[in-house]
Amino acid sequence: MRQKRGLYYAICALAGLVLSSLCLAAPKYKILHAFGVGSDGAGLWGSLARDSAGNLYGTTSGGGAYGYGTVFELTPGADGAWAEKILHSFRKNDPDGDVPTSGPILDPAGSLYATTPSGGGPDTFGTVFELSPGPDWKLTVIHRFGRNDKTAGPYTGVVSHEGKLWGAEGCDFTLTPSSHAWKETILSCLPGGGLAIGGPVFDSFGNAYGSTQHGGKSKRCGGGCGTVYELSPQGDDKWKETILHSFQAYWDGSYPGLGALTLDASGNVYGTADGGNSGYGVIFRMSLDSNGRWKETVLYNLAGGAEGDHPGAGVVMDKAGNLYGTTIAGGAYDSGVVYKLAPGKNGKWTYTVLHTFDYSDGAQPDANMILDEKGNLYGTTATGGPGGYGVAFELTP
Repeated sequence: MRQKRGLYYAICALAGLVLSSLCLAAPKYKILHAFGVGSDGAGLWGSLARDSAGNLYGTTSGGGAYGYGTVFELTPGADGAWAEKILHSFRKNDPDGDVPTSGPILDPAGSLYATTPSGGGPDTFGTVFELSPGPDWKLTVIHRFGRNDKTAGPYTGVVSHEGKLWGAEGCDFTLTPSSHAWKETILSCLPGGGLAIGGPVFDSFGNAYGSTQHGGKSKRCGGGCGTVYELSPQGDDKWKETILHSFQAYWDGSYPGLGALTLDASGNVYGTADGGNSGYGVIFRMSLDSNGRWKETVLYNLAGGAEGDHPGAGVVMDKAGNLYGTTIAGGAYDSGVVYKLAPGKNGKWTYTVLHTFDYSDGAQPDANMILDEKGNLYGTTATGGPGGYGVAFELTP
């Protein structure tokens, strides 16, 4: 009897350890700040930026002191709580721009750079602005988009590369700093009238990659189903544009997701799109074949329902090669999910839902997440949360 009882307790103890390890391994979701209370901002459509001290920065398209958006900072406290500080509030038809939808980027001095899709002057085509740190943060408009720009303020912001700011909307452009002002250079206007929906990403050879939500060779979508394209440097600030892939709607996706593409160490390009075989969206990879041609491979067709549908943003990759992204719909509450796509043997990828939004903790995550050095994910939702107007969140996979 004693032996059986001892065996029983040993089994129970082992079961407890297994369950404990499973609990420890479960993804942990935390709301860092809920928007919509008072004048703290509303509607987060862009990614967050993170500095070396762990502070987070972002924008809202509404709310603030005047109702037309903010730039904010979130600072972690010793007690695990995060404090929000509004760095700038935008006004209606503001010369600085208004209703920012892009996430900011940080330079080594701690200055923030972002865009607005409207406001900025008489043409109201948007701005690129710098926000400099200090006791009172100072906003400086470094470019106002006008009728001669061939493009407008990028919905998804700018990126920094080789001392320049790069962006895309109707055309790819750079902004180069000088002692007096920033100089705009139009590199190439996008294929088939496509609308860029993410800043470019660069490989080790200096080639830039982006995607458009329309354009391309397919006639299955009005105005084209979208493209993935490359800009390759030709010298003297000249660039050659090449369409790497035109989406065809049904089997390979359509209307690529918002946010930048992702590159791995081998130069493969990853992104998301609507459509596909399931109709709920795809996660894809672009890679060079042995003949030097680019080939699209659908890594996963979303199944809809609890898996989520409509990948609103692109993906980010961790050191192990896992991909992380979001859907703006689907899940148990039709508020979207955070997912992981892990590479396996024989080219098979495993899809796992890490978090299902239930509106009370956020809804409609529409921007690329970011990763810290420990592998924690930080992201935003456009709506939902305790305040009803979006959240900034952390997820430990």
